[in-house]
This record gives sequence, C-alpha cells and structure tokens, in this order.
Amino acid sequence: MDLPVIADDVPHLSRVVPSMLHALGAEGFAADLDLPRVSRACVLLVDGLGWELLGEYAADAPTLSALWRTPLRAGYPATTAAGLAALGTGLASGEHGMAGYTFEVPGTGVLNALRWCSHPDGADLSESLAAEDVQPLPTTFAGAAEAGLTTSVVSSAKFAGTSLTRAVLRGGTFVGVHALGDLVSATHTALEQPGSFCYAYHSELDLLGHLYGPGSAAWRMQLRQVDRLVESIVDGLPEDSLLAVVADHGMVAVDDTVADVDTTPALREGVRALGGEVRARHVYTEDGATADVLAAWHETLGPRAWVAERDHAIELGWFGERVSDRVRPRLGDVVVAARAHSGVVRSEAEPMESRLVGQHGSFTPAEQLVPLALAYG
Repeated sequence: MDLPVIADDVPHLSRVVPSMLHALGAEGFAADLDLPRVSRACVLLVDGLGWELLGEYAADAPTLSALWRTPLRAGYPATTAAGLAALGTGLASGEHGMAGYTFEVPGTGVLNALRWCSHPDGADLSESLAAEDVQPLPTTFAGAAEAGLTTSVVSSAKFAGTSLTRAVLRGGTFVGVHALGDLVSATHTALEQPGSFCYAYHSELDLLGHLYGPGSAAWRMQLRQVDRLVESIVDGLPEDSLLAVVADHGMVAVDDTVADVDTTPALREGVRALGGEVRARHVYTEDGATADVLAAWHETLGPRAWVAERDHAIELGWFGERVSDRVRPRLGDVVVAARAHSGVVRSEAEPMESRLVGQHGSFTPAEQLVPLALAYG
C-alpha cells in the first residue's frame, strides 16, 4: 500500500504567523504568504474548521464564505496541540515536538498535551514536567514582543497559565475571555494601537464536531455562531488592519470499521505504550519488536490505515522537513494514520475518546486542509 508523501504545493499552517509579523514590519520573519503591509493584525483560530467543511456548509457561514480564502495544510498529526504549536513556533511537528494529542516524553511516559497529565491514568504532570522543557523553542509571540509589537493572546480564561499555553503561546499578554461577546471585545481592544498583533482562539466548533459529528445539526448551528463571531470582529476592525481566520485541523465522522486495540490481541503484542489519538497513532514497541509490530498492524488493519516504521515516516516528510533529535523519541516506533472513516480506538483505556463521533489527525483532505480567510480594515 502506497504511503502518503508530503508535498509543498499547499502552504503549511506554520507559515501564517511569521508572514503576518513580516506584514507588520517585524524583522527576521519570512513572508511566505506574501501579505500586504499593515499596522495591526490578528489571527483568529477556529478549532476544527476544515476547508472542505466550510465549502460544503458555506450557506451557514456567509461572512466567512465571502472573504478571500485559500487552503493551508495542517500537517501531521492534524490535531490541536500540533496546530497551536505550528502557529506558536512557526515550525512543523518534527521541530516543535508537540507530536500529537498524546505522545511519549522520554523519562516521563505518555503525555496528554491538552490536559498536561499522564496518559491514560490522568496523573497531573504540571509540576513535574515543565512546559518550557517539552517545547523549549522560542515562540512567534515572544518574537513579536521582542520586535516591539504589542502582542496579545485572547483565549478562554480557563487556559490562563496552563502548561499548554506556556508551551506554545508564551510571549504574548494573555487576555482571558468567557464567551463570544468578550472574545470580540477583547480582540478589538487588542488592535486599538498601531503596532499590535493579536492571536484569538475559539474552541466550541471542534467540541460539537467531536460529540455530534461534523456537518450535524448542532455543528451547523455552531458554525453559524462562528460566522457571527467573524462578522463582529470584521465590523470593528480599525483602519490598516488585517484579520486572518485559520483552523488547526478539519474533521471526519468515523464509522464501524474502527479497530479496537483493547479487544484485538494482535494489536497489543510487542507494544509497550500507545499514543496519538483515534486517527493518528504512535505505537511504542518493546525492544526488538518493531518489525513484528509493524507486520501485525499492517496485517490487522489492512486498507483501513497507512502503517509506517518511524524512520520511513520521517523520510516521507510526515512530520515536516526536519525532525530534531529532541523530537525523534516522541514519535512512535510504528506510526499509524487512519484511512477513509476508520480509526484505532481503545475502548477500555480511552472510553471517552473512543465514543466520539468526529475525529481527526490523519492525511485525508477533510482533516489536512484548513482555510486561510482574510479581511482588511
């Protein structure tokens, strides 16, 4: 079975913030997206808003659909921790190292990057595992502040000071918000002065996609609220400003072809730990077992997934142009990316995640392609 080879015909999500900072006149940032010069800019990340979904449900998002837009590539794995880190570092997962929803950190075990806890037992790691050690590279937000820009991170108040926030968003002034109203208001306030850069985040579309499925009635109603959010921000944009609406990944609804590790002995033999998520798995093998595990997962999953040994996946560019020595051990000895609407669940170890309708992480266009939609004040 042919494995995906990453091409550069669609720009990576990591190019967005450096290009916006270049447009603001900050030195040292590449202008890969060729944006016009402005005096203030904001990137709004709508979690889970795929390019294909936006196209299919354009009638529910007339404001977004009317903006100039082009697709971006989320990168592998197509998941929130990696997407936020791509914006926050200007790099792909092979360098920033936020390699999935869960991934192994040598000396610690498998980390749930969103909750910053041990996976799957849930033990809190916020005190024992420093965010700055897991992701030590300088952030784009710190670079913006050092360049003299007034830099704001506008997100839910519950994320203030969390380990994930420190890992990928440090460097900007955090502004905690509680609902759509103060998200809009805080974004406008952050753009009042020339020389301002703002990052804003909205999470609920992704949540409803997971619970009810992308394209469900509940998801479409939330998309309408997202469109009103964008309309409200656009209406209040000051002169000489830029708003870029992006997403961290798209989403698919999984079907009954999923494989369950916890009820399939062939998927457990030789496996010492399992990371990733339903559509993108890191399989960590016991010493000397990688070849056997690779063969077993190939045979068991068949056409339901792409299965690759770690070095082969790296050679194919799955994790970006470069994979650092710091990041390499976080990647599975065997890497598994689901095809079509399948996946790999863990009904006993991950009961909540295994029940979700909407999933993401893999290489399908529905997951990989996200919008870059631009509006100017």
